[in-house]
Amino acid sequence: MSKLKTQFGTLLTLLLVFSNFNTLIAQDSKVVLAESKLKVLGTSNLHDWEIDAKAMSGKSVMTIDAGNLKAIKSLDFAVEVEQLKSGKSGMDNNTFKALNSKTYKTINYKLVSVTKITETSDGNFTVETQGDLTVSGVTKRINQTFSVKVIGKKAVFSGKTKIDMTVYGVKPPTALMGTIKTGKDVTVDFKVTYN
Repeated sequence: MSKLKTQFGTLLTLLLVFSNFNTLIAQDSKVVLAESKLKVLGTSNLHDWEIDAKAMSGKSVMTIDAGNLKAIKSLDFAVEVEQLKSGKSGMDNNTFKALNSKTYKTINYKLVSVTKITETSDGNFTVETQGDLTVSGVTKRINQTFSVKVIGKKAVFSGKTKIDMTVYGVKPPTALMGTIKTGKDVTVDFKVTYN
């Protein structure tokens, strides 16, 4: 009888260990396009402008335990250049030309390292990272801070990034024989859901 109790105790202990282990397993996630938004905001000598990303994709491996973001092991994100739409075909074509979309189909971000994950007072998380951003074939390492909200198995990443496009060899687009000139800096404002 005592042998049976010992075996049962061992089995119960193993079940508890494995059930706890499963909550800590890293989960593979993909971008949910229907729940994601990305805007590029810019300026010109005439008026401010914005472009919406209509197609994006990405994958991530994260460790989430009972609603807490414990780690981000990998994260990548891509935006299709020719799916950046302003609602004005002339502006869109100038954007595609400036970004050399015939050769470079996507703008890509790839996580390199996570510096710090901090839980905020509202139960969300601030994640400080370094990653490689590739625009028009040029890759630069950037510091990026994400705000992350965990909802069940979903993680919603949001933030803003200011980019000097000339650092990536992108000449700011012009229109109407050069009379309209865009500024060299753009701000990327995003809210992207991984599930």
